[in-house]
Amino acid sequence: MKITVQILRFLVAITFIFSGFVKLIDPLGSAYKFQEYFGADVLNLEFLIPYALPFSIFLILVEIMLGVFLLLGYLPKLTVWCLLGIILVFLFLTWYSAYYDKVTDCGCFGDAVKLSSWDTFYKNIVLIAFILVLVFKYKLIKPLFSLTIVKWTSFLSFFIFLYIIYYVLVHLPIIDFRPYAIGKNIPEGMEYIGDELPPVHDFFLESENGEDLTEAILSADNVMLVIAYNLDKSDIEGFTTIKNVTDKAIEKGYKVYMLSSSLRDDYLSIKEKFHLNFDMLFCDETTLKTIIRANPGIITLQKGTVTGKWNWVDVDAIKF
Repeated sequence: MKITVQILRFLVAITFIFSGFVKLIDPLGSAYKFQEYFGADVLNLEFLIPYALPFSIFLILVEIMLGVFLLLGYLPKLTVWCLLGIILVFLFLTWYSAYYDKVTDCGCFGDAVKLSSWDTFYKNIVLIAFILVLVFKYKLIKPLFSLTIVKWTSFLSFFIFLYIIYYVLVHLPIIDFRPYAIGKNIPEGMEYIGDELPPVHDFFLESENGEDLTEAILSADNVMLVIAYNLDKSDIEGFTTIKNVTDKAIEKGYKVYMLSSSLRDDYLSIKEKFHLNFDMLFCDETTLKTIIRANPGIITLQKGTVTGKWNWVDVDAIKF
């Protein structure tokens, strides 16, 4: 039984650490997923939507720290009971998503590993079985090192994780698992392989007069796209910096557009205020949130291949 407990301890700890880490490097992705869960057509908890980001950060830290605690053997009784509690919450959410077909991707492993709602539900049942063994046999979970080392390792891990969250929120995710990552070719991502939905299935760019410019943009050389999924929620101060870099891009022969789901009048007011020299194209808000975790942000394309991505705070680093 002792060996079994140690094996289960390792498996559960690694699962929670991995699950927490892939969300840690992209907390906005988790926040967007919670916004889906809180929506009127899912859990009908719309009053929680404004708190989706802090809620996701809290849950990410709890998840990854519980994994670290279990791996190190720190506070085993408290850790395994907390793990049981959190996995029961996950079990309910995944069952609800699967049974009512509400959220097709629960995001339990971020964008790194895609699982169906039912697959995630069954995975959580297995984890519950593992954790229950640990709950009843928690006394067999011993610290890997001395108690002092375990405490300080846990303490330092927490602050490292906090810093990573801060960094990726200010800049961009340090690892990008999405189909719009640097080096990815968007047209290739739109190709069907068998009956599976392609990774890029909702990338559609429309001009103000209703013209489809998707193919023209994806086949062009030197394209710069300013992404602002919702101008009402954008960091408006960022457009001063974006004005400077887009002017330079235009001088260098780049085709520059803004992609947004906002109304044209909203864009025209910002265009006039900051003297922007490019037009806006309409695109789905969810797609824009997937393309880049910034509002506003910038991506550059070369014949449909993503060659660069920047949050607005980093656009001064763009080289032409």
